[in-house]
Amino acid sequence: MQPAAGLAPAQADVKARRFRLASPATATVLGALVLALNAIAIPLAGLTVLNIGSDLLNLTFAGAGVVVARRQPRNPIGWILLIFIFLALLGDDAGAYAVLAYTHGHQGLPLAPVTVLLAPLGTLAIPVFPLVILLFPDGLLASRRWRRVLWAYAGLMAFFATIIYALTIAAVASHKIRLDSSGSTTNTDHPPGWIGVLIVPILLIWLSFMAHQVLTWRRATDERRQQLKWLACGAAISLASFVAAVALGATSTLAQVLFNGIAALPVSIGVGILKYRLYDIDRIISRTLAYAIVTGLLAGVYAGLVLLTTQVFRVHTPVAVAASTLAAAALFNPVRRRVQQMVDRRFNRARYDADHTIAAFAARLKDAVDLDPVRDDLAGVVHQALEPAHVSVWISQRD
Repeated sequence: MQPAAGLAPAQADVKARRFRLASPATATVLGALVLALNAIAIPLAGLTVLNIGSDLLNLTFAGAGVVVARRQPRNPIGWILLIFIFLALLGDDAGAYAVLAYTHGHQGLPLAPVTVLLAPLGTLAIPVFPLVILLFPDGLLASRRWRRVLWAYAGLMAFFATIIYALTIAAVASHKIRLDSSGSTTNTDHPPGWIGVLIVPILLIWLSFMAHQVLTWRRATDERRQQLKWLACGAAISLASFVAAVALGATSTLAQVLFNGIAALPVSIGVGILKYRLYDIDRIISRTLAYAIVTGLLAGVYAGLVLLTTQVFRVHTPVAVAASTLAAAALFNPVRRRVQQMVDRRFNRARYDADHTIAAFAARLKDAVDLDPVRDDLAGVVHQALEPAHVSVWISQRD
């Protein structure tokens, strides 16, 4: 009887750990709910002719959240990503359903007032994501002063949510539901200018989150610096994609494709937290910059040659365009090599130095005749270029 009594608390403790809230199973369930909401959004978007986000973007956020939450359950960043995309999709689906019920004349649809109350969650999900920037990569605050900032931020968000839901509940209770194109209620009786009063401090807090990471990057070394590089690279790509998509307009097919570039941010966050191929970021940055510069230079050369042949020399034949194309193609490899060396020298110094070290060894190897100095030189070059923990050279002995 004693062993049985002794095992009961251990079994209870195992069950408690197994079914605790922040567990891999919970992350899987939230990921499945996001998949279901994303599937529901497809027919709703077709019926209401609304653009409910991007399937690729939604699934990327959910995938990054599930992977991080399952691998590191104690890191809040994975859960924040999941909660953010869950609330955003729930609000979008509810807004589309409400538009279908009240704007498209299907007022007999069940639970229509409930969807009106759920629609603001899409807007309220947006302030959740900046917390990822502050807590990246380990989910811990840098100091106690940031707790005060978070409390102030939570207070602003609570005030923002209170006003939105006060107006929404009043509209549902009075049966005077007027919706905009996204399914949110429109009401002209709200306090004038309250949005502007809230937006300014919220934006300042968001800027403080980014400034904190910039200052952290300046003080960081080795692994933490690489993690912050991944975050910065993903943020830069997503920002450029967003700006380009907005500039092209929502109806443009190219804009919709570019909008998916925002997926680079959750991917970079996941890679930075899990440290998967962490040190590849230097190579990615240098290659991206190099090809962007080469593309710009060759596009300028091509446009200049076309203008030169057609406007100056007055050659209006396909031969002029073909010659310009061939000239730009011939310049590609020489320009790419020069630009890649320049970018590596500035942004990927380790690779640049390693390449020069190996090139110098190859030049010395041409004149080497003694095997022992070559072996020692090879070990030294490998250690200098790759910095391994241990280097050994085996030489095959043949008769």
